[in-house]
Amino acid sequence: MNIKGFSTSAVAAGIRYKDRLDLGLIYSDVPAVTAGVFTENQVKAAPVLVDIERLKQGRAQAILVNSGSANACTGQKGMDDAFATSSLLSSRLKIDDEMVLLSSTGVIGEQLNVNAFSSSMDKLVQGLSEDNFDAVANAIMTTDTVPKVVKRSVTIGGHEVQFMGMAKGAGMIMPNMATMLSFVITDAQIGFPALRETLRKATDRTFNRITIDGDTSTNDMVLVMANGTAKNSWIDDENPLDRQVFQDTLEGVLKDLALMIVRDGEGATKCITIRVCGARGEKEAEQMARTIANSPLVKTAFFGEDANWGRILMAMGRSGVRFNQERVDVAIGDVVLVRDGLAVGKNAEIEATKLLKEKNIAVCIDLKDGVGCEEMYTCDFSLDYIKINADYRS
Repeated sequence: MNIKGFSTSAVAAGIRYKDRLDLGLIYSDVPAVTAGVFTENQVKAAPVLVDIERLKQGRAQAILVNSGSANACTGQKGMDDAFATSSLLSSRLKIDDEMVLLSSTGVIGEQLNVNAFSSSMDKLVQGLSEDNFDAVANAIMTTDTVPKVVKRSVTIGGHEVQFMGMAKGAGMIMPNMATMLSFVITDAQIGFPALRETLRKATDRTFNRITIDGDTSTNDMVLVMANGTAKNSWIDDENPLDRQVFQDTLEGVLKDLALMIVRDGEGATKCITIRVCGARGEKEAEQMARTIANSPLVKTAFFGEDANWGRILMAMGRSGVRFNQERVDVAIGDVVLVRDGLAVGKNAEIEATKLLKEKNIAVCIDLKDGVGCEEMYTCDFSLDYIKINADYRS
């Protein structure tokens, strides 16, 4: 599957390691309507700061992304290096420098290896092809074990519209806009205000619902480029039905990518859905689900395949959400462990323990206090998570 007007390329530039794809390029033949969502961490990497400013125009033609170095906490030199790499690319593509967006992932605090960019830029541009999308997905990996790519096609206004998305992330994940990057390209014809609002809504329901370890990176971003080559009617406030189809499709792409990140969490052995219902409102439901999903004691219990529902109640109690303990139900899958705040019994724990041996697990909580219902997606904490992060820089 390819999208008309887009081409991609990836090379092994040697930014941190030799003989490993680490520099990628996504290019649109024409200026594309582009929107982004960025980390809420107040410590922001140089490329994030550059992109926030450049995206005020709502257009871009290229995304230059590297792994190996985050270019975060690098001061003025980091900003200068970011602009230098942007100029290296724009001069070769013969486009305005402001049309280049930047993205980096890797070790924080180390200066960018600009020489590696300079020596590899010609090869990167010459390698542009419709067939290299998956290669770019490989180039942005750090501790990821697999590339994450989603491709989808949908009919909007009688025209076929295509979406291709990629993401990276396995640790330092709780986007709340994980080290998380995601790029989506589409041939849809959509206005900037509509794309920006649609992306924000879709991100809130997908990437902002996942957590690996509760840490929000300095570099998180989601970028969507729409070049309009599908020639569908403009998606805007005047076409609510088309806009809803676009919204649902983009959200579906982002959710698939988000769940891939959870499944590939550093050292993860299980993908866990935390569903809190019966809360007074959606905000309260999300707050409680997020607290449970981030609890190290809950996550280690899942790794140990221990149906320790007491840890779930503990996390609920410190979430800051008021609820009546004597009304709470807690279930793992379809096995109810707690009913009206009391243990159902050992037989239920035995049955729940069987479910904990599976790769995909659902925790369902009913507060019986309202209609608010939200989900978070997380993974277990394993011994490998500690090993990976203890040795990350070495």
